[in-house]
Amino acid sequence: MIHVVAFITAVPGKRAELLAAFHDNVAAVRAEDGCIEYGAAVDAEGFGSFQAPIGPDSFLVIEKWASPDALKAHGRAPHMVAYAAKAKDLTAARAIHILSAA
Repeated sequence: MIHVVAFITAVPGKRAELLAAFHDNVAAVRAEDGCIEYGAAVDAEGFGSFQAPIGPDSFLVIEKWASPDALKAHGRAPHMVAYAAKAKDLTAARAIHILSAA
């Protein structure tokens, strides 16, 4: 299994718009062969100094894929190409971490 954690930072004030584009694409991604988990997460409230917040313009995408080939196909999927075009001007930065179980 392949794990992906993508740290996405939106252009300031554009996180809601970027998340809307992301959510519009979720059903298509979850229908892909090999997709086990795919979703976005933002800071949870109420954890005080225990938490290291990611901030108001950022979110994480948490993914699990059955195989490297499934993840590679995901990156080439037409709906992902379309999402990338929508997200381009709304995204300030991104860091994608591709991980295997330890």
